Amino acid sequence: MKLLTGLLLALAGAVALTLMVHQDNGYVLIGYGYWTVQGSLVLFVLLDLLAFLLLYLGMRGLARLWRLPAQVHDWNERRAALRARKALTRGLMDLAEGEWRAAEKSLVRFAAHSETPLLNYLAAARAAQAQGAHERRDHYLQRAHQSMPSADVAVSLTQAELQLAHQQLEQALATLMHLRTVAPHHAYVLKLLKTLYLRLGDWQALRGLLPELRRRKVDPEERLRELELEVYRALIAEQARDADPARLEHFWAELGKPLRSEESLLMAYVCAEIERGRAKQVEPVLREHLRKHWSEGLIAILGVIETDEPGRQLSVAEGWLQAHPSNPVLLLALGRLCLRDRLWGKARSYLEASVGAGPRPETYRELGALLEQLGETDKARESYRAGLELGTAGAAPSPAKVPRLLGVSLAAAHSAQPVEAFVRHGYSA
Repeated sequence: MKLLTGLLLALAGAVALTLMVHQDNGYVLIGYGYWTVQGSLVLFVLLDLLAFLLLYLGMRGLARLWRLPAQVHDWNERRAALRARKALTRGLMDLAEGEWRAAEKSLVRFAAHSETPLLNYLAAARAAQAQGAHERRDHYLQRAHQSMPSADVAVSLTQAELQLAHQQLEQALATLMHLRTVAPHHAYVLKLLKTLYLRLGDWQALRGLLPELRRRKVDPEERLRELELEVYRALIAEQARDADPARLEHFWAELGKPLRSEESLLMAYVCAEIERGRAKQVEPVLREHLRKHWSEGLIAILGVIETDEPGRQLSVAEGWLQAHPSNPVLLLALGRLCLRDRLWGKARSYLEASVGAGPRPETYRELGALLEQLGETDKARESYRAGLELGTAGAAPSPAKVPRLLGVSLAAAHSAQPVEAFVRHGYSA
């Protein structure tokens, strides 16, 4: 509509101008020295318009020629950027599909023209890592850092991940220590450090890292609690290997009461002390814990600890029968304590009661050894056979079994030996 209106107005103007020129077209006289030029006004105006048009077109042409190199450069840049985007997409697809070589080639080819070269080089580093090309991987990581120095954390995190994946633990530690200085509270840095310390078995470092892991909520509290217990169990084992016998005791005393009340830590501590020949010293600790917190695993340990006062041990353990009258683990422990106190009849009653409450291979072995000692050979063989059948039938692991942390010596208490052998292999103070 606007175009039609404009054409109509132009046509009306042309008609009006024609009518004016038809009545009197005027003239123009130009003189210069001896020269004079005379013509109609209409012709002069038309020539002026034509000259202006030619001048305008010439100026525009020169301007376009002047801008042509820049326009060609911009066109090339847009074309390269488009190809780089396509190459990035293709490379990421190949990376997801496990086509490492093709992915690396696509990601690096147009990385210099990419709008996000950092992503190109980081992804190329992962592709090179998958091919085992660690020098190329490090080169791409360096290029990624050069493309965007402000992304130091992202590049270093990728480097640490790849180093951990390739078991380059010392290099990963150096990278993560650098990250700790750059981003000391970064949650993922802390998580990678936790993973690294676990692989290195650096339990002291993990112990120092635990408060920060909790503050930053790196993992759910349940997992952090499991990690804490694992750390302290490992530290207890480390202290137990020290030549100084008092070091473990001091370490245990320095732990807070909540940690000393943890069953798994107490079991690790007690077993370590027993292995060092300090059963008499830790037996009161064990009894005190059992007085407040029932634990079948600790009851099992108490049943194989030998002290100077087996009668007192037996009396204390019998006090728990009121609360746990049919517990097979407690009954087995009572039977073992009676064996140590040479109360054969009472031991037999407890062991038979334990079999009735919940048969276990180790209970049958203890009962068989006792029956053999008492001269009841046939019944002893039946008991051994029942224990063997129960063990080979794939019975569920019993909590009454002494933990492996106690080692071979304590395990000997479960062997099918006469009573004298059992006592001989027990732990004395």
